Amino acid sequence: RIATWRKQPGMLGLRFTMHRPFLRPLLTEGRIDWLWPEAEKAGVPVMTLALHSDMHLIDRVAERHPRLRLTIDHLGLTTGKGEEAFRHLDHVLALAKRPNVAVKVSCLPHYATDEYPFRALHPYIRRVYDAFGPKRMFWGSDLSRLPCSYRQSLTYMSEEIPWLTAGDKEWILGRGLCEWIGWKIQG
Repeated sequence: RIATWRKQPGMLGLRFTMHRPFLRPLLTEGRIDWLWPEAEKAGVPVMTLALHSDMHLIDRVAERHPRLRLTIDHLGLTTGKGEEAFRHLDHVLALAKRPNVAVKVSCLPHYATDEYPFRALHPYIRRVYDAFGPKRMFWGSDLSRLPCSYRQSLTYMSEEIPWLTAGDKEWILGRGLCEWIGWKIQG
């Protein structure tokens, strides 16, 4: 099915969560290794949520399959708040050396130690921006875990980070993801 995946209406890629104990073996034991070359060959991008401690495995996949577009969901964050949540962010930032890896800066308010406009997140967002740049850094909300309104989950990124340029915001808030997964922009 991978070979014809993108020919089906609305199918632009695949998403796997591999951060829970019962799902980690997909990645850590190589149970999903069959997927990477098939997705690469078919041009099907893959988004995944994996633990920071498993990012070296994602790096290996990205290295072996340079035409496979991989996106790390939620910056690989799964637990904690503030410094505790971002303690091993360097494992994710190391993937920036691979041009076929992007990150989603999604669900970040859930990991904040402060309230809207979540200024405590700015240093972490800046590190991600400096590593990946705005074209490989995709905003997302994750409504299921937001400690704020949907609007605030958007405006903290679109209005409250003073060093992001209008061009940066265009890429981060939609254009980058659309181009990454081949979603045709209407207009």
